[in-house]
Amino acid sequence: MDSSIPQPGALEPQQIRVNFTTTSPDLQLPEGRTQLLVPADIKRYGLSRVLNSESMLNTPSPIPFDFLINGAFLRTSLEDYLKANGLSAESTVTLQYVRSLIPPVYQAGFEHDDWVSDVDVLSESSRAGVWSGDKFSTGQDRILSASYDGLLRIWNKSGNVIATSPSGSQGGHSATIKSAKFLSSSLVASAGLNRTVRIWKYIEADDHLSGTLKPSLELYGHKACVESLDVHGPTGRILSASSDGSIGLWTTSKSSAPAAPASLLPGATSTSKKRKLAPSTAPQRGPLALLQPHTSPASAVLFSPTDSTIAYSASQDHTIRTLDLTTSKTENVITTSHPLLSLAWLRRGLLAAGTSARHITLADPRADASTTSVMTLRGHRNMVAALSASPDNEYSLVSGSHDGTCRIWDLRSARAGTRAEGGGSVSEAVYVIERESQKGLKNGAGKSDVPGRGAKVFGVAWDKSWGIVSGGEDKMVQINAGRDLLAAD
Repeated sequence: MDSSIPQPGALEPQQIRVNFTTTSPDLQLPEGRTQLLVPADIKRYGLSRVLNSESMLNTPSPIPFDFLINGAFLRTSLEDYLKANGLSAESTVTLQYVRSLIPPVYQAGFEHDDWVSDVDVLSESSRAGVWSGDKFSTGQDRILSASYDGLLRIWNKSGNVIATSPSGSQGGHSATIKSAKFLSSSLVASAGLNRTVRIWKYIEADDHLSGTLKPSLELYGHKACVESLDVHGPTGRILSASSDGSIGLWTTSKSSAPAAPASLLPGATSTSKKRKLAPSTAPQRGPLALLQPHTSPASAVLFSPTDSTIAYSASQDHTIRTLDLTTSKTENVITTSHPLLSLAWLRRGLLAAGTSARHITLADPRADASTTSVMTLRGHRNMVAALSASPDNEYSLVSGSHDGTCRIWDLRSARAGTRAEGGGSVSEAVYVIERESQKGLKNGAGKSDVPGRGAKVFGVAWDKSWGIVSGGEDKMVQINAGRDLLAAD
């Protein structure tokens, strides 16, 4: 007897009618196949299998999907969702299906001698990799890390340090490095507490097992710590944000860079003498322009990905400013409610700004100053120090916080904010990445039992090849990447 045929008196499983919809043009269902009866106890994995079946999308290889109901991701069975929201099982449920974000699984950790203040990546798909063109070698994927010990390190995928920058006594940074970026596979920019922006020539040995970072240029102009850098490889230009409130524009070209301000060079003041800096081994130059758009420390700056003559800056004065680098004028000001600490550009044309108030504000720089926020991302328990957009999903980004976590967000999941949240659209994180170094080190109160071992995240980068790379107070560069795409719920 076929057990799949309902027997007399047997109770048939409850079914729910769903209407599938999507905003992805390449994932549209054939006409007449958008509605279907599915078991009430079905979850995301089962729904994903249904969509991939021959009678639906008939995909050549399985695509993992997530499902949105009224702006929220389905994380239970349909039956449980309907009960929790007081909805009848007899109503038709509209499910918006989207490609899943991959759960970020811990891959590796590279140990530093001091806190890791920033990270950047080099790969075939990274900005610097693309800018390098045919000068990028297949397999030359690298991580650049900056540290509070004043050193830069370049790592390979095996976790080996390929190159380390000289120390302050040998012509390197004399204090904490706050930011570092690859301009190309052979050029690196860094800046930090000693107020200078430095350019390094990176040369790898033929066997790619070792390399050197040689000082190429020292750039002077800021009068306080440089908090953040951004770079534009094709033009060889650099942007810097400083605690003195200024935004610097620099060039890697020694011949076209202006002379360095004499008053800022080492040895010009007694304060400089006390630092006991080594004689410079690289040419010293000044800024192409030094803008003064902010009234408080500038914390982050970005080149517009669509126009390298436009920049965006964020500051503790609560503002995001659009800067015309040709005229050195401020074109637009968006005022937020809190001091801003980090900034990222999303492919949807939005800017994400991390705040000292633990949340992330999304703003549209194309809107007028009266439009301050498009959406608020909530969930961190401490200030948001770093942001990076997804390399292949226009709706996603990752944030790093002083609460010791990185969080992944999907802008397609949103709800109406409560009065206490200030209204508007609010989104919660899809995944939370904890520091592996802290697991097993916490007591019952959730605090570290190891004195001096912190977990604040200071830097984060998201790359197709590397995954999510983060660094922090635990002296570790941590790598998390997605896998197990169709794991069952």
